[in-house]
Amino acid sequence: MSTRSSVDSVTFDAYVIDTLMHDLIGHDRAASAFVVYLYLWRESLGRSAPTVQSSLRTIAEGTGLSKRGVQDALSVLARRRLIRIARQTITDVPVYTVGRPWRK
Repeated sequence: MSTRSSVDSVTFDAYVIDTLMHDLIGHDRAASAFVVYLYLWRESLGRSAPTVQSSLRTIAEGTGLSKRGVQDALSVLARRRLIRIARQTITDVPVYTVGRPWRK
């Protein structure tokens, strides 16, 4: 049984839909990157948290993508500076910071 209320909603900057979606899906041909961006946004900024710590498996399960698809998407997002990825050691679960570079 879900504990979420029926009025649970999220609000995105218009830029995410008007520009970023077209840019990632059309220009970069990386629809998975757009899906992963939305997932990370919801898990961090959408919950009023500055970051989210999440494994590839968790992101894959949350988006319906394969772990390899998530890895590719994260690479695109990091290259585009739409996310920052931090970890203490190579084996740590990464901490993601979702960027909004269009905001000054």
